[in-house]
Amino acid sequence: MSAEGDAAFEQYVLPEVEVMLRVARSLTRNRADAEDLVQDSLIRAYKAIERFDGRHPRAWLLTILRNTHINRNRRRRPELLRDPDTQLERLAQSPADDEAIRPDRFVDLEFDADLGEAFESLSEPFRDVIELVDMDGLAYAEAAEVLGIPVGTVMSRLHRGRKKIREQLRRTGVAPTHDDLEIGRQR
Repeated sequence: MSAEGDAAFEQYVLPEVEVMLRVARSLTRNRADAEDLVQDSLIRAYKAIERFDGRHPRAWLLTILRNTHINRNRRRRPELLRDPDTQLERLAQSPADDEAIRPDRFVDLEFDADLGEAFESLSEPFRDVIELVDMDGLAYAEAAEVLGIPVGTVMSRLHRGRKKIREQLRRTGVAPTHDDLEIGRQR
């Protein structure tokens, strides 16, 4: 690698490592896997830095991160059916992870499960946009660049995805219906 490549890596990549870790944590739900994912992504970015034009480094890096994550998951299929109780017990018993999930940290496990189920029921295009914008805090333009779609499509998918989640939560009875909201306004 040339000195210019090293300088570009320091200028564009290193300031974004914390954001990459945060996004990787949301993708993997595990600190060790997130760190491995970021490391693999940094290696790919290092190899490609001389071809990078310097525009939108965060979006460029998050695209690499996301593609690396997709490639890893192609090799190993995720659990198709997860039992929330078993997952919670397993996570609660991992004292090595300083952010282990403990049952007492949840306000309403039933709502969390219903929300997670509603999110997982979305088709991938809606899940991707909601994850990048609502969970990872990316701007619409950054999410659009990561996904390779127009900003208007990001906005549309975000609106429609949120609406689908609300509708499913209403069907399960955990979110208020329009009638419930009207009664609350009349009081």
